[in-house]
Amino acid sequence: MITELSIKEAAGLGEIRISVIRSARKSLGLEVRDANTVLARIPTRVSDRELKAFVENHRSWILEKTAVMAEREENRKSTPAPPPELLSKTDRMKIQLKIGKRVRHYCEIMGVTVGYVTVKNQKTRWGSCSAKGNVNFNYQLAFLPDELLDYVVIHELAHRRHMDHSREFWAEVEKYCPDYLERRKQLKEYSL
Repeated sequence: MITELSIKEAAGLGEIRISVIRSARKSLGLEVRDANTVLARIPTRVSDRELKAFVENHRSWILEKTAVMAEREENRKSTPAPPPELLSKTDRMKIQLKIGKRVRHYCEIMGVTVGYVTVKNQKTRWGSCSAKGNVNFNYQLAFLPDELLDYVVIHELAHRRHMDHSREFWAEVEKYCPDYLERRKQLKEYSL
């Protein structure tokens, strides 16, 4: 069974690798995470031949989406955060306090509770919320405008009510951050 495929990019610029994830799902799906990460999520019963045909049928879509992601990544700006190894113990404590204060503030307003609040150097995420109610935040948020930090905090705390990105989840975010679409757009301008 194939676990990885590749397709040639236009004009022979290289190859795009596609990781194959088989599971009990019923449908075939593609997910472009970034310019270099494409996932094919497929049912276990799908043959390698069917998989190859599916990828070939979606070839132009894959090329288009990876090109868009590459352009977006190229245009992103870095955060003004120093590398984590240059942060002193005092700096790390100030960052933890700043983010922790915003979490406590919004927990009170939103009427939710959390377990642990962790701040670390996450490679691909601004924040996350576990099923146990623990929330994690990227230390770089402390160096962005406060409204972007607040958006990420609200987003993660909204997961305390809805552990998905359903319509109800986004309504919860909007309740506490009416301009969340604009803040989300601004956040996407930064790279991690």
